[in-house]
Amino acid sequence: MSATYVLPVRVYYEDTDAGGVVYYANYLRFLERARTEWLRSLGYEQGLLAKEHGIVFAVRSIAAEYLRPARLDDMLNVISGIESVGRAQVAFNQRVERKAGMEDNTDELLLTAKLRIACINPARMQPVAMPREIYERLRSLT
Repeated sequence: MSATYVLPVRVYYEDTDAGGVVYYANYLRFLERARTEWLRSLGYEQGLLAKEHGIVFAVRSIAAEYLRPARLDDMLNVISGIESVGRAQVAFNQRVERKAGMEDNTDELLLTAKLRIACINPARMQPVAMPREIYERLRSLT
């Protein structure tokens, strides 16, 4: 069980805009995939959370800083960490880095983001406390 999760992502043509750089909204997709895969690695699949526990996680707020562009064929790392956990929400810190090339050993920071994710009952679309097991597992990662 790791306090951070790294999801490798390659930039495809479909991720880029007319200028050949990653379209800004696609970074949000990368961030979402990283959080989803991290949950999956902890044993919590989104579909099963809804079916078995009656909860879904939804973005409540996001603050993102776009620092440098990613381009076609870049290899990226989407790095996720939990800042804090409440009974009905999780605050994440995420960043996207371009992997270092052959000549350069340093990954390049492209984006930083802070997100608040709410735990919601999908039938009522209202906040609800996380099941204790999930809350404690996520809290142990802070």
